[in-house]
Amino acid sequence: MSERSFPWHGFALAVVACIIIAILGVDLGYVALVLIVWLGSLYLVTARPEETRPAPAGPAFTRDNMADLFEHSETPVVITERDRVIIANLSARKLLGGHIVGQDVRMALRQPEAIRLLGREADGAVIVRGLARRTDIWRINRKTLPGELAVIEFVNRTAEADIARAHTDFVANASHELRTPLASIIGYVETLREDVESLEPKMADKFLGTIQREAKRLQELVSDLMSLSRIEAEKHDLPESTLEFSRLVERAAHDAANGHSAELLDFEAAGEFTVRGDRQQLEQLVRNLVDNGFKYGASGEPVTVRIHPKGQGRLRLTVSDRGEGISPEHIPHLTRRFYRTDPGRSRASGGTGLGLAIVKHIVERHRGRLDIDSTLGEGTRVTVTLPVEKDEGQD
Repeated sequence: MSERSFPWHGFALAVVACIIIAILGVDLGYVALVLIVWLGSLYLVTARPEETRPAPAGPAFTRDNMADLFEHSETPVVITERDRVIIANLSARKLLGGHIVGQDVRMALRQPEAIRLLGREADGAVIVRGLARRTDIWRINRKTLPGELAVIEFVNRTAEADIARAHTDFVANASHELRTPLASIIGYVETLREDVESLEPKMADKFLGTIQREAKRLQELVSDLMSLSRIEAEKHDLPESTLEFSRLVERAAHDAANGHSAELLDFEAAGEFTVRGDRQQLEQLVRNLVDNGFKYGASGEPVTVRIHPKGQGRLRLTVSDRGEGISPEHIPHLTRRFYRTDPGRSRASGGTGLGLAIVKHIVERHRGRLDIDSTLGEGTRVTVTLPVEKDEGQD
């Protein structure tokens, strides 16, 4: 029983009554008994659950409250009243323009699919294209509220569509790349089996050489596909090992050069650099770049590999060749899977079209940067910038 609900008036009356009874000469034991019974009855009468009181009314849910609620949401949100925009959060204003506040939402969107959605009284959703840019894909969700209000949410589906399209293209390109050497192998094997007795040894040896070359190309393609898959799966995991980068690069560069003209490799490192990295992936990065330098550089010309510090806490690895160079329109696409500036020459040299795609993903995993510069008739230079681990003695 709370202090506020205690029956003080009844208690005072009981005490006064008992005092009067005692004055009249009644035994004090009986007086005490009467007082106890009286107080007990008061307790039973008043000790009931307190009535549930309504919670204090909070501030009214106004337009300003609603605007504050959605203002900093990353998802564009628009609130309409009788189809007129009364609130548009920051993301919506960036997407559609600040002028939409006060406009009819159908005029602000100007999308037939969206207008049909907004014309219905029921809730719903629709997919529209080209809302902000021609290639954009957005899902528009509409939820009606009392008072002829509606909340319209814009969900960007462009990235999902791009990923799905990239996967489709990758599967199609990989299937094509795998099918070409397989078809060659199968064709030459069938020819050998059909003419095994009449085929001249020299011609048979030529066929077998082609089969071996195509099988090796197939093996390299599968190996590169598996490497790319592993690197993409680990791209969000920062490597934990610390490595001495200069020695790693020198060793991997000589390994790659041994398959070409090792004496033409020109290596130089301006000191030792410690990096946090995956040894196998960094070696693959160097081998791919040096191998490309020899494949696409001019015959008899050196491939230079340089390691220098770059600014504070970073290093720069450059691999340069003196070949024909690459046209400017090709450079932005060089790191795409299976992209080739000269498909015939690339396949003839044993290229899979995945080398620079692998390099790009390795650089991204190591929180670095990849730049490709080329001048027609002079050659190509690939630059990889990576963060350097501080020595223990450094601040």
